[in-house]
Amino acid sequence: MACDIAFAEVKMGSIHEPTTGRAAPAPPPRIGVLALQGSFALHAAALRRLGIEAVEVRRAPALEGLDGLIIPGGESSTMLKFLLEEDLFDPLIAFHRDGGAFYGTCAGAILLARTVENPAQESLGLLDVEIQRNGYGRQLESHVGACSCSALGEPDLSLVMIRGPVISSAGPGVEVLAKWRGAPAFVREGRVLATTFHPELTDDTRIHAYFLEVATEARQATGATLGGTNSR
Repeated sequence: MACDIAFAEVKMGSIHEPTTGRAAPAPPPRIGVLALQGSFALHAAALRRLGIEAVEVRRAPALEGLDGLIIPGGESSTMLKFLLEEDLFDPLIAFHRDGGAFYGTCAGAILLARTVENPAQESLGLLDVEIQRNGYGRQLESHVGACSCSALGEPDLSLVMIRGPVISSAGPGVEVLAKWRGAPAFVREGRVLATTFHPELTDDTRIHAYFLEVATEARQATGATLGGTNSR
């Protein structure tokens, strides 16, 4: 995919001196993976396939200098408990406020949502969606599907649903990038992405590459706002 190639070029170009008269290539974005519980190691592996070494985030200071953060799948209520115990809840909200990008998968999507139901649960509220926990059923109803995604092109996305949530409604600022069984399965609102499925369980890195682009855009926008200096 073109974005994979672009990031490979950035990585390769960063080890050479810039040609006279040409600007040095921009460094790749720095991405963290919330490593409290769930499939964080698989997300880190997907990023490594794209030439990015992820930062495992367990405490708030690890957010310093990051451009984006992935919140993995797992058990959302357990992850929420750890966020509160480790005093990470408010720092994550501040990270978004200061220009950081987010990508949440499954439980991560639940934690990012504005409203959580089935049952109700506290969340970061950074993505204007209402989400139903275990919306596709319990563990026995876990399944694999496929759907098209015009933002990523061919082939279709493989959807690995493990006790997947269902996005029951999305605000006007939320772009639906892919659907499954009539409900949004891949969404974006500004610099926040979410999927109700697990791309890290497949060999397809296109969504992770797309997130790198979002994080790069977020860094550039933050730099412009701060007069060209990224403070993170």
